[in-house]
Amino acid sequence: MEKLNVVFMGTPDFSVPCLETLVKTENVKAVFTQPDKPKGRGFKMIPTPVKESALKYDIPVYQPVSLRKGEDAENSLKLLREINPDLIVVTAYGQILPKEILDLPKYGCINIHASLLPAYRGAAPIQWCVLNGEEKTGVTSMQMGEGLDTGDMLIKKETKIGVNETSAELFERLAVMGGEVLQETLNAVKNNTLQPVKQDDSLSSYSPMITKNMSSLDFSKSAEEIHNIIRGITGFTMLNGKRLKIYHSSLTDDFNDAQNGEIVDVKNFGVKCGDGRIIKFEEVQLEGSKRMKVSDFLRGKKLEKGCILG
Repeated sequence: MEKLNVVFMGTPDFSVPCLETLVKTENVKAVFTQPDKPKGRGFKMIPTPVKESALKYDIPVYQPVSLRKGEDAENSLKLLREINPDLIVVTAYGQILPKEILDLPKYGCINIHASLLPAYRGAAPIQWCVLNGEEKTGVTSMQMGEGLDTGDMLIKKETKIGVNETSAELFERLAVMGGEVLQETLNAVKNNTLQPVKQDDSLSSYSPMITKNMSSLDFSKSAEEIHNIIRGITGFTMLNGKRLKIYHSSLTDDFNDAQNGEIVDVKNFGVKCGDGRIIKFEEVQLEGSKRMKVSDFLRGKKLEKGCILG
């Protein structure tokens, strides 16, 4: 089967399996990714995961600040016209493509999106699926249009979400699935067997960017809501004046009439929630300490029964 000349656009870890799929099966002519960003105390410029992967394969990398305006946009459009790709593949790139680019390739632009569209369009579909307690999600490839994740659906793959699975764990599984969905989509493009399906806008939902304040735990909420915040975006509360991050938790079948946020089980770090149910913290990090399992945390710190978190 003849290889396609492809340009790839992506930025985070999630995008890397899709790039690697393309490297194995197609001619990747260029990679577009977001600009390097300063990180850490020394503000060292850190390349994106996609850039690191592309450089391993000696693929030319371009990092325009914008594809829609300014000199960067003009130069990018000129470059893409010179490359004249058969296909542009986009996976979590972080920029909206203008119509001039969308219309450029022979087979258009295909996006790999981490949800079962039309549900969870937008920037943070994985986190919002977990925050909302969804039992399943997946990956959808779609033909890109000018709207935000509104293009015709091409290939869908579904997976169940574990009751204690975090968004980080789900992220890793869906990244691999993204590469698989892309491969199926590429095969269908080459065989001319794609059957695009229009999205039903009435079934759509939006997943906006996650903000830091969303991680603050409100123990007047139900145990399940709190559990989903911890799974989805990592929760935090205050313990004796120090910030406590919670990375993993589990639900129990135990109930208690204590105050909301009260530690009722010092052996298992059990906390009473708004619906009376007890949630157990499994992995935590106290301000000034390392992230650790609660069993290790409790060896070095004695909890007080009746202590109120928050």
